[in-house]
Amino acid sequence: MSRRSRRGRRGAAPAEISMDSLIDLTFLLLVTFMLTIPALEQGITIQLPRAKTDTLPTKDSKANTITIDAENRVYMNNTPVSHEDLEADLKAKVAADPDVPVLVRGDERLQYGAVMEVVKIVYKCQVRKMAIVTKEE
Repeated sequence: MSRRSRRGRRGAAPAEISMDSLIDLTFLLLVTFMLTIPALEQGITIQLPRAKTDTLPTKDSKANTITIDAENRVYMNNTPVSHEDLEADLKAKVAADPDVPVLVRGDERLQYGAVMEVVKIVYKCQVRKMAIVTKEE
């Protein structure tokens, strides 16, 4: 009986792995994420009114965003909510942190009263830090 070495046959070339398919997959994933991440960050698409603006809180401050689209649908942090649910959510957040920042984004095609209904809810919940988001002129 002959003894075999650990490699199997003597003098056999080591197996090679083609890196081409792995590189292609890496670039495919990179392009996919580059296209989808901006869409996730933007959330609900609306046309903001133009006005003179100040600096808004950064994303690190965990500001809650209330968005009202052109069809008068209300979203809290990109999740659809009714006015009653919005009020309950805001009261819970204010109870947990009285200085919770709230950003109100209203589509410029909305009537003034529709945005003011949401602002009244925010005021009723005793939110101390609220801003209405606009585009810079």
